[in-house]
Amino acid sequence: MTASASRPLPTLKVLTSIAEVSATEWDALFGPSPAPFVRHAWLSAMEESGSATPATGWTPTHLTLWQEDALVAAVPAYLKAHSFGEYIYDFAWAQASERAGLPYYPKLVLGAPLSPATTQRFGVGQATDAGALRALLMRAAVALAQELGASGVHVLFCTREEAEALASAGFAHRTSLQFHWQNPGYGSLEDYLGRFNAKRRHQLRRELQAPRAQGVEITTIRGEALRKEHAGAAHGFYVATCERFPWGRVQLTPAFFEQAFASMPDAVELVEARREGRRIAGAFNLVHDGVLYGRYWGAHEEVPFLHFNVCLYHSIQEAIVLGRHRFEPGAGGEHKIPRGFAPAAVHSAHLLFEPALDAAVREHLQHERRHNARIVDEAEQLAGMKPWSA
Repeated sequence: MTASASRPLPTLKVLTSIAEVSATEWDALFGPSPAPFVRHAWLSAMEESGSATPATGWTPTHLTLWQEDALVAAVPAYLKAHSFGEYIYDFAWAQASERAGLPYYPKLVLGAPLSPATTQRFGVGQATDAGALRALLMRAAVALAQELGASGVHVLFCTREEAEALASAGFAHRTSLQFHWQNPGYGSLEDYLGRFNAKRRHQLRRELQAPRAQGVEITTIRGEALRKEHAGAAHGFYVATCERFPWGRVQLTPAFFEQAFASMPDAVELVEARREGRRIAGAFNLVHDGVLYGRYWGAHEEVPFLHFNVCLYHSIQEAIVLGRHRFEPGAGGEHKIPRGFAPAAVHSAHLLFEPALDAAVREHLQHERRHNARIVDEAEQLAGMKPWSA
């Protein structure tokens, strides 16, 4: 992209809060129907609630390009003081860097806090020079990271197209795995179950039938039915999970859930499980364009198979009824493969300024790709599923 007499290069502005730009201007860069995790409302809820702030290790550093007074491109970005809440795990890289006497933090992260879902990261609207605008943002991110003394730039859960463009610009392209459920056109739950072998099908039916025998009722609350009490319940479930595990770390505040429920009722859903009228478990999900995204789950009681039903089976059944074509339940979980979830590639791009560390990371990524390829190769046999035929 070159400047001309009639149209100079866009001006870079770094925003220390998403509130410095209007929702209308920001969202327009990400298409007519932006994915929830890049929406102004989502980032606002993260920042204004105290969940993603400098005090919590997330310093907003959003890169924006302006043509006079018009916002023409942007990417959400945070200067990070740790690696929690990213889900593209680089803790080993940080440890190796520290052992070598090289500080790994801060680092510049391009993406949305606590949101392990693939979405467009570089918002360029309908610009005819979209590739050039992305390149300007990439170069600006590198220059800003160096100016701020960061160890590098990390673009998380970007699209494959964005990752390949970043790789062409010198970034290391990382391909990780999640496990997604695809709806090839099931007409009923029986269509889904019918794809498994007899042994697996019997196990799934046993797990699916457990809630009724346990006196547990599972429902989804969405849209206008959502209330402030549901936001409070979602936060309680989230905290219950964080406190259950030694690696758990509470990062989201009650105010985040309240603001997200209030500002994004079109995208938010709460799955809740009740027994004798009491909420005993739930899952906070988001939906967009026929895709369901699983985010946070938790339970106040230990009930066999409750996790599978609240987090997986209930949403699969609803996806079939509602005609949703994909369900992404979040990071991790090879246990999902025997329940019909298939490995799916997710992309990130990384540029570390210390040459030796950057080279070591690139070598590690080669080994990781081979490991992931084996998981993909073994997944079909482990799933115990037959090919789909309508």
